[in-house]
Amino acid sequence: MTNLRDAAMNSKAWPFEEARALLKRYEKAPPEKGYVLFETGYGPSGLPHIGTFGEVLRTTMIRRAFEVISDIPTRLICFSDDMDGMRKVPGNVPNQDRLREDLQRPLTSVYDPFEEFESFGHHNNAMLRRFLDTFGFEYEFYSATEFYKSGQFDETLLKACEKYDEIMQVMLKSLREERQQTYSCFLPIHPETGRVLYVPMKHVDAKEGTITFDDETGREWTLPVTGGQVKLQWKPDFGARWAALDVDFEMYGKDHSTNTPIYDRICEILGGKKPNHFTYELFLDEHGEKISKSKGNGLSIDEWLTYASTESLSYFMYQKPKTAKRMHFDVIPRAMDEYHQQLRAYPDQSDDQKAANPVFHIHGHNVPASDMVVPFTMLLNLASVASAEDKETLWGFIRRYAPDATPETHPGLDAAAGYAVRYYNDFVKPEKVYRAPTDLERQALVELRDGLKDWGGPMDAEELQSLVFAVGREKFDPLRDWFKALYEVLLGASQGPRFGGFIALYGVHETVALIDKALDGELG
Repeated sequence: MTNLRDAAMNSKAWPFEEARALLKRYEKAPPEKGYVLFETGYGPSGLPHIGTFGEVLRTTMIRRAFEVISDIPTRLICFSDDMDGMRKVPGNVPNQDRLREDLQRPLTSVYDPFEEFESFGHHNNAMLRRFLDTFGFEYEFYSATEFYKSGQFDETLLKACEKYDEIMQVMLKSLREERQQTYSCFLPIHPETGRVLYVPMKHVDAKEGTITFDDETGREWTLPVTGGQVKLQWKPDFGARWAALDVDFEMYGKDHSTNTPIYDRICEILGGKKPNHFTYELFLDEHGEKISKSKGNGLSIDEWLTYASTESLSYFMYQKPKTAKRMHFDVIPRAMDEYHQQLRAYPDQSDDQKAANPVFHIHGHNVPASDMVVPFTMLLNLASVASAEDKETLWGFIRRYAPDATPETHPGLDAAAGYAVRYYNDFVKPEKVYRAPTDLERQALVELRDGLKDWGGPMDAEELQSLVFAVGREKFDPLRDWFKALYEVLLGASQGPRFGGFIALYGVHETVALIDKALDGELG
């Protein structure tokens, strides 16, 4: 542990860099509250998407890194802004006409279109917790509705009454002139309609802790800011929450970055110390558009887990958080294989290398061994040529290639075989396009087939690769044209595995038969 702590104090891995910056907050004295508090926020206006998961995962990675370099206890709060008014009906949920009746009501007062929970907010909160629990996160869940109604926020709300003019001065600078005329940092919940009102304040009474305003019909109301009858606009709410909970660290997407000075200043006005922040780049769908909860575009967590392991998703999230990521199905195979490459490297690495290895930040001190004796991309190619409809078809080849492997001894490989079959049938099979070989490619394929027919060597991937290489070297310049031809003619794909490894897995006789089919025009 000591050696790893020393390595962590110098590591350039981004979780350790952020953890060291956070530790500086308490280099003179430990936190009075007795722990360092990490927080993530979630707006439950739609079903949780993969970006929400990434925020909690990356925060957890920094929390884990902090625990390596410090003995100060930590907590992680996942805070749901479920008291926000529903501004629009999401496009990816049922019963939309019924939902429209509840527009502008707090999400925990909105009808659940799935008719499973007491509200849409409760439904989405449950979905978030289910997703997070799937990955084994250690966190505490906070609901904004409970936070406001239980009185936990009352002291800060009363302070906001007292500091109303200062808060408004910060906010008005950031608004267009038209918006300034009607803006208030307080949003009353209408006592009769239950809707969140965006109306200017006629009076804020700091002594009584009340606000006075006119509703849309011109009726005047006076409400206490405490007890869940009033909420804060989202920007002031951000800073107020930091002050109320004494948050030490929060990360958020690049779309929030211009608001950071506002959040920080409001936190300080309300007596808090601004937390450390980390801004990550946004997730994009296949068209390069930002992933949106209301649109439901991009990959969902459930979709990723249909085709790959939880760890591969964590690996993908670890990579370059300051770079925008396209979240589409074609990123999955590479993430699967690179994750296992890092697993295999980990046991023999120095402490410095382990501190920089993504698998440490995914698993902490309990990094498992990889049981993937066959790469995921190879399993996909095997599923393709075998037209596999179930993973048992793949195991018929895997057992011959790796006799000691079984589904029981290699559960990760067994799961991957299932993922590969689903991925092949849903994404590879519909896109497969075979082409006929050119005259030069036909000559080379005949030579490779004949070489395999006469093969007397072991089923060794490297030796078989040498045979493939030797056939192509005589006829193709550049050599990659030969391998591209193999993929397009035999696999119906533009790229593929090391072909010697593929032959070793699929079988020499089976590869001969595959080449004959291609030469006879039977594959297309």
